[in-house]
Amino acid sequence: MVIPSRLIEYIIAAMIIILAPGPSVLFVIARAIAWGRRIAVFTVLGNVTGAFVLSSLVAVGLGPILSKWHIAYVAVQWLGGAYLIYLGLDAIAKRKIHAADMRNQGPIEPTIRRCIRDGFWVGVLNPKGLVFYAAVLPQFVDIDRGQVTLQLLFLGALFSILAFISDGSWGLLAGTARAWLSGDAARLEKLRATGGIVMITLGALVIAFALRDLIAP
Repeated sequence: MVIPSRLIEYIIAAMIIILAPGPSVLFVIARAIAWGRRIAVFTVLGNVTGAFVLSSLVAVGLGPILSKWHIAYVAVQWLGGAYLIYLGLDAIAKRKIHAADMRNQGPIEPTIRRCIRDGFWVGVLNPKGLVFYAAVLPQFVDIDRGQVTLQLLFLGALFSILAFISDGSWGLLAGTARAWLSGDAARLEKLRATGGIVMITLGALVIAFALRDLIAP
């Protein structure tokens, strides 16, 4: 299998989007606040499993298309960048609603099986993850070297590993500081707004890179 040449740059980009508090991170933090670190870690396990399934579906679907049509490659970048900006603006606008949801997870602690199942569906249906896999990840594939689908699968698997480490850390920290986080909704609102700003910035960068590729000789 061909290992993409811009692997370090990809890891940096992946960590930026992973660290941005999006649906997956907020769900893990909410579980940690409600029921502690153990529940949060099992939720992360399900989440990254769902994320890998999503990245694999994108890889199988996009790989052959990106290999044949450069215009599809550029279009995916433009649309994905625009959608990331939309998600960021939406996150900022609805930060109070999201903060309230994080503080109201219900009175009954979920089972381990339910934690993994719920985390899986949050991961596989995460719009931030979908946009990253479809619009950002392909920029780091060496199309001319072939095996595009395998490269996409590899990068998707690497993303899931990084996400498990990062989101698991979020869960452990939130579980340890659960009283502090749940005591003031403004803290959670700022966390959500920060994630929105990061997504807007990343979306703008994706569009800028797509424009550069379009006008490059």
